[in-house]
Amino acid sequence: MISRIDLRGRTLSRRELLAELPRAEVDVEHAGAQVAPILEAVRDQGAAALRDLAERFDGVRPEYLRVPAQALADALDQLDPQVRAALEETIVRVRTVHAAQRPTDFTVEVAPGAQVRQRWIPVRRVGLYVPGGLAVYPSSVVMNVVAAQEAGVGALAVASPPQKDRGGLPDATVLATCALLGVDEVYAVGGAQAVAMFAYGAVGETAADGDVLCEPVDVVTGPGNVYVAAAKRLVRGVVGIDSEAGPTEIAVLADGTADPVHVAADLISQAEHDPLAASVLVTPSIELAGAVESKLVDLVEATTHRARVATSLSGTQSAIVLVNDLEAGLAVVNAYGAEHLEIQTADAAAVAERVTSAGAIFVGPFSPVSLGDYMAGSNHVLPTGGCAHFTSGLGVHSFVRAVQVIEYDADALGAVADRIVAFADAEGLPAHGDAVRARF
Repeated sequence: MISRIDLRGRTLSRRELLAELPRAEVDVEHAGAQVAPILEAVRDQGAAALRDLAERFDGVRPEYLRVPAQALADALDQLDPQVRAALEETIVRVRTVHAAQRPTDFTVEVAPGAQVRQRWIPVRRVGLYVPGGLAVYPSSVVMNVVAAQEAGVGALAVASPPQKDRGGLPDATVLATCALLGVDEVYAVGGAQAVAMFAYGAVGETAADGDVLCEPVDVVTGPGNVYVAAAKRLVRGVVGIDSEAGPTEIAVLADGTADPVHVAADLISQAEHDPLAASVLVTPSIELAGAVESKLVDLVEATTHRARVATSLSGTQSAIVLVNDLEAGLAVVNAYGAEHLEIQTADAAAVAERVTSAGAIFVGPFSPVSLGDYMAGSNHVLPTGGCAHFTSGLGVHSFVRAVQVIEYDADALGAVADRIVAFADAEGLPAHGDAVRARF
């Protein structure tokens, strides 16, 4: 069901450790070669290419690429009351956390009459992608939209794949969530072509499209498959992106105090996403490892997506990693840099404080990743594939820019004029110094 990697009794360098740890093999470069013609077609042909691509990849040719307002309203009216209540609670919690993320402006008086201010300015317009392949993700609508709204972004557009059984409209719950959040610009466009539409904009094809179907955005965010990741890589620089998110992953650092049923259930919950999803247990307890292996057999057989889960757990990206002790376990999870990291140990909060690389950290037996996926208040759009070593999950910071404003008066500039001239001469740029001298 799941393999073991035994690191006990071994002293490994970071390079050697990284080579031992399981990771999904995702060839973004190869996907990029397949995606490049799609980006070019959308850039050159706009809506006509988007319809051709929907027919090719989604099995349906949408009449309306921009979802009509009535379809959004109908989806909200028909939303199951219990699902609506869950979405509303999620929105409140996510908004509360993200409101606290807003950075504050500041002013520094460097010297009398010399002032540097820093302003945080939201981007003008964002494109938010919501997947719709093996599963649909209204939760991702909440995570993307609320973060952008709390950042103060003025214009938001959402894209999600057209569904064949809905006549080319995206998933109904995705549309209802957009309506619930007040987003009225929603597109029935999936995959790499959605990224291309956001990056380049798209001219219309039909009267319903208008002359311009979609205006370009400044930032594209949201999870997706390897083709979405490849498309993001190719348009980076034309627009900003959150990250090249790959298959989802969970790492659980657990000792002998952990409940094997909890651990096994959490490994399965991430494996449910995708056959390439990674589920990794790191533990010094041989007893826990055996108990989790046993529980996985029973729980996988009982789960709905058992074939997908079994493929994920038996893949090379998933494993139980045995270590000498908790200290060695921390070294492993810090090297791995998981998208989701659970700490199920004695004194879990103190152990969590020593984690240096993770997209999000879930502390103790009652903070499962499923909580963060939906209702913790945190954001579930997180770095994968070890990108947690250098980047953060989605948040308000993803949609704002720091702009410095410099204001000196004559005396303040005069006080440093000679030093600026000396600096400019030392760099062989005398005109820089002349620009200062010209003022006196």
